[in-house]
Amino acid sequence: MVNQNLTATEIGFTLEDFAALLDKYDYHFSPGDVVPGTVFSIEPRGALIDIGAKTAAYIPIQEMSINRVDAPEEVLQSNETREFFILTDENEDGQLTLSIRRIEYMRAWERVRQLQAEDATVRSGVFATNRGGALVRIEGLRGFIPGSHISTRKPKEDLVGEELPLKFLEVDEERNRLVLSHRRALVERKMNRLEVGEVVIGTVRGIKPYGAFIDIGGVSGLLHISEISHEHIDTPHSVFNVNDEVKVMIIDLDAERGRISLSTKQLEPEPGDMIKNRDLVYDKAEEMAAKYREQLLAKQQGITAPVDAAPVDAAPVDATPVDAAPVDATSVEAVTEEVAPVDAVAEEEIPAATDIEEEIPAAIEE
Repeated sequence: MVNQNLTATEIGFTLEDFAALLDKYDYHFSPGDVVPGTVFSIEPRGALIDIGAKTAAYIPIQEMSINRVDAPEEVLQSNETREFFILTDENEDGQLTLSIRRIEYMRAWERVRQLQAEDATVRSGVFATNRGGALVRIEGLRGFIPGSHISTRKPKEDLVGEELPLKFLEVDEERNRLVLSHRRALVERKMNRLEVGEVVIGTVRGIKPYGAFIDIGGVSGLLHISEISHEHIDTPHSVFNVNDEVKVMIIDLDAERGRISLSTKQLEPEPGDMIKNRDLVYDKAEEMAAKYREQLLAKQQGITAPVDAAPVDAAPVDATPVDAAPVDATSVEAVTEEVAPVDAVAEEEIPAATDIEEEIPAAIEE
């Protein structure tokens, strides 16, 4: 029979020893840790979670998902075990605050970075607009499309509910910014059907001191002033008018920057024909383009071009000749001639990609 009158000294184990043993095996949790936990009580605006701490941790409903949640049961079930993010240190009652939303945000940023690295085109519906552009959701994150990167004739407000193809412009988790381009996605799709050396018919949609913007089947390319003619011209206005139909040759496609460079100079049978006899240039366009492609191929293969052939102008379109107006970096973007670079979009116009506030929310809402 066990002697129930044994003293602590006889047992060799005191209450202090027991408390020390509990402390020894007590886990220490820190904000930012991701830990497993089991749901053991669901409440109207949150849930109690057993993560092995002395006191049950709490997850408020606003931290249960990256998406809106109206009831905890939409996300959690009793006795369910899953990962939780420790949002705050223990309060005065020794209770930790948890989050699932933070885990989803971390994984969303990781997925978005991967999509950007793959140069993927994603599709998303516009859910709102502001004075700077349109808002979409990508992997649960709020993305912003600057107005200069929306390629449609519709008013921005009419885009709500419409699904758009998009390319990534900026993915910055540290600054909480996710910026996308509808224009670049359309340009890439159109550019995949175009080839360098191809003659296309287009319409002059805009004229600037540095060149003319030509609409070629829904995308806009730049006919730089240096690529209009072999002879000097003072301004593109002296050669073209808005809405003129023109024949141009594609001399460069830059899908990464969304740029299409065009030329009529390379189509001139004789230098200055674009000024003196434009119809002759258009009549001979396919013939001159074929010679251009032959010379281009010969150059790529290291073969000397025939003496009687006009040399292929190797100067890149972005190179500005001495007598030409300087080219603004935004001027050669395809699709729309009035393009502001992403960095030029006012900071206050770019909403944060996540709704995470700097202030820690209360564990239990009143």
